[in-house]
Amino acid sequence: MTQYDVASVRSDFPALASGSAHFDGPGGTQTPRQVIDAMAATLGAPLSNEGDTTQGERNAAAAVASGRQAIADLVGGDPGGVVFGRSATQLAYDFSRMLSRTWSAGDEVIVTRLDHDSNVRPWVQAAEQVGATVRWLDFDPATSELDDIGTVLSDRTRLVAVTAASNLIGTKPPVAAIARAAHDVGALVYVDGVHYTAHESVDMAALGADFYACSPYKFLGPHLGALTASPELLDTLMPDKLLPATNEVPARFEFGTLPYELLAAVAAAVDYLADLGVAGPRPGARRDRLVDSFHRLDAHEQELLGTLERGIAELPGVTVHSRAADRTPTLLMTFDGRDAADAYRFLAQRGVDAPASNFYALEASRRLGLGDAGGLRAGLAPYTDESDIERLLDGLREFMTA
Repeated sequence: MTQYDVASVRSDFPALASGSAHFDGPGGTQTPRQVIDAMAATLGAPLSNEGDTTQGERNAAAAVASGRQAIADLVGGDPGGVVFGRSATQLAYDFSRMLSRTWSAGDEVIVTRLDHDSNVRPWVQAAEQVGATVRWLDFDPATSELDDIGTVLSDRTRLVAVTAASNLIGTKPPVAAIARAAHDVGALVYVDGVHYTAHESVDMAALGADFYACSPYKFLGPHLGALTASPELLDTLMPDKLLPATNEVPARFEFGTLPYELLAAVAAAVDYLADLGVAGPRPGARRDRLVDSFHRLDAHEQELLGTLERGIAELPGVTVHSRAADRTPTLLMTFDGRDAADAYRFLAQRGVDAPASNFYALEASRRLGLGDAGGLRAGLAPYTDESDIERLLDGLREFMTA
């Protein structure tokens, strides 16, 4: 496996020149120069609504096609099933409204207490509006592990909404096993991959996801959301839409003019990930290069995570709530007798960005006994290096002894 060159990666991120150590990646990563340049180049060239007559029309169409293909390569999907939206939250609301049209009293929907609220509340509200029953899949705060899906699954289940990785504590549930069980009773599976996609090589077929949602700004790209499903499944759904708007899949789910410069930036972000930490571009299909890149990124992040966890273990009064056996390099911490928000501000004054919140994983924060306040979250990203880890540990040590 090719060595991961984090120094080379860091040189591509203009934001790092500010001197801050960024542990806020789970909320949104910094952006490499290549992605910024792709956005600027698209805006600087002729641009119009999609078409095939003028150069501006062709540029717009090319940006859409390249964006769809990039997401498909990233998640192992079909570009004809990639839908773009303003955010993953917006997409979840759109699809919950469409899917719930076929639900009625007696039907059941499963959501988890581990998920970000964007993969909880849209389904809860949609179920309430049609009289369907919501079943909650819990997790054990002591282990951070999700309970067995069999405890809530039934032949009345119509949909299971589950995260591929918790944005709060990093837990990666056994999504493939959950999906198999759900499919056995005829239910669909909607997977929130927003946090997972930033750290893992995604294969939505292996996960068993009927719908897979992600957000490019969590993996070095621009601010928007993307959902992938099979074109055949999407063809069974019809959104409320403007009369002259296309009925073609997947475009019929996208309302108004797409942000072409952001779609070009998505393609640039995926290209960057495909050659992450090596001198590129490399030969081979982009999908194969992505799989290799994420394996190398995982090795880099796990090494840093080990250093961070060993350092935190030596600090008195720090509780780490990220305990699952299989999880992303994301730690949620609280402090004996100290407010996590105070730690956030203390670190920020020292150029270490590690925010404190429930990060919209409200049910998870409450289940952990942290109420709505949550804790301090430190997440690793492709540009994190050993000096960042040292600065975070030094800051936490100083905070706990101040």
